[in-house]
Amino acid sequence: MTWTHGDIDGVGIKKLVQHSDVRGWLSELFRSDELPPDLMPAMAYVSVTLPHTKRGPHEHSVQTDIFCFVGPGHFKIRLWDNRKHSPTYGKMFETVVGENNPTLIIVPPGVVHGYVNDSDVPAWVFNCPNRLFAGFKRSESVDETRHEDSVSSPFQLDS
Repeated sequence: MTWTHGDIDGVGIKKLVQHSDVRGWLSELFRSDELPPDLMPAMAYVSVTLPHTKRGPHEHSVQTDIFCFVGPGHFKIRLWDNRKHSPTYGKMFETVVGENNPTLIIVPPGVVHGYVNDSDVPAWVFNCPNRLFAGFKRSESVDETRHEDSVSSPFQLDS
């Protein structure tokens, strides 16, 4: 499949505002009055990605990810609309986010996503997905289709 660049239906991009003072800065990652009820986070986690390291690409069938990229460091993130019934099926979206561009990105089910830490420092990502990893008390299958181990996958972070 040939992917075309463009916006993807259902993907939310929000510039995060940093409120700074002499102590440092604060940024609201999400507010319950700004998200629809079906996107309320069920959990939250932080991950650290080592310099020049990839995560993904992968996709979820029911989970929506709410990623917050605030630094340190920066990421190149790539999204592919893999939803056959979406008006933006076949679109690919790419942006650079992190320390110099703090951003929240909402990734709906069926949108393949992956990112690369393009920094020389370990970089942080916060995620507030609307589903529990592996379900309640980790009693369900993990909602994830991984594409990163297939060299023939149409979802590549290097190209």
